[in-house]
Amino acid sequence: MFPEYRDLISKLKTTNAHFSKIFDEHNQLDEQIKQYEQHYSSDTTPELKILKSKKLHLKEEIFSMLKKH
Repeated sequence: MFPEYRDLISKLKTTNAHFSKIFDEHNQLDEQIKQYEQHYSSDTTPELKILKSKKLHLKEEIFSMLKKH
């Protein structure tokens, strides 16, 4: 995610607790979504939509924080 910001992401993960928290949450949701998709044939279930929506929200927040630095 955001390879052009790799150095800044590394820095923020160690210096900004909120950034580190939402970055980790995003990665956890990504793993949950992958596991869910492996176990269920439908990708339109309400549960999966909620997970994807949360992940997108976190990604947008991460990107916003990156742009500010």
